[in-house]
Amino acid sequence: MSSAPPETPAVDPALARRLLAGAFPHWAELPLRPVRPGGSDHLIYRLGDDLSARFPRGDWSAGQARKEARWLPLIAPRLPLAVPQPVAVGEPAHGYPWHWSVSRWLDGEQATFEALADPEDSARQLGAFLRALHRLPPAEALLPGHDQRELARGTLAERDASTRQAIAAVGDTFGAAALTELWDAALAVPAWPGPPTWVHGDFHAGNLLVTDGRISTVIDFGGLGLGDPAADLIVAWTLLTAETRPHFRAAAGLDDATWLRGRGWALATGLNAYHSYAATRPDVARATTYQITETLRG
Repeated sequence: MSSAPPETPAVDPALARRLLAGAFPHWAELPLRPVRPGGSDHLIYRLGDDLSARFPRGDWSAGQARKEARWLPLIAPRLPLAVPQPVAVGEPAHGYPWHWSVSRWLDGEQATFEALADPEDSARQLGAFLRALHRLPPAEALLPGHDQRELARGTLAERDASTRQAIAAVGDTFGAAALTELWDAALAVPAWPGPPTWVHGDFHAGNLLVTDGRISTVIDFGGLGLGDPAADLIVAWTLLTAETRPHFRAAAGLDDATWLRGRGWALATGLNAYHSYAATRPDVARATTYQITETLRG
């Protein structure tokens, strides 16, 4: 939801073409169409019929192009849903300060309740995807000698102060007592007992594509890393319902403690986004209201 600082050059079509011409001249004359609204981390252009060009909006997403190019080809063959296929990484140039990427174009519409032909089947699809992701071989086995710091993800406890601040700010809307009770319970359960697993890092409805009524693709792996698998369960309270969540949980193979920590992650991220953007972004207000209320339901 952030925006690039004012001094950052806007990647308008003219700058996008200059960057393409300098790095990949064989693509520079292809039709270039902005994707609206794009992502919160990237400006996105469709490049011809088969490619997309993604340009980070700020420092917070500046390392994602190289990370995805490094890791996605290694994990994609082991996953049951399609993921982005990086083709090339462009260098900073023409006053634009960050690496950027070209990937294969991915067809599909953003996942919504209405787009799912069989919500129970979709829940099982998502659970099976996470089960496969969380059981991938260790990073060292996939790419020996990698930099561990690039992949380290934070913990739920590190969100305690900001989550309690958000509860204080929006407690009148959602019920401060219920929010606090759930948050305290999520922090009290045992931490993930095993080694950190692979996590998508931002696994919610906005990063899923649907084709012909079925989940087809998982996008935006900028948060890919190693951590608590509970961090990926947010989708259960952003896209699923009380009726379909059990199918998701069974397919993912989740124990009680991980499920409760997952509710904590969903609560923390939902509260933060609601507190920060509900007043100015009606779409965020609607989505996070659903996320918070469903998280309280269980």
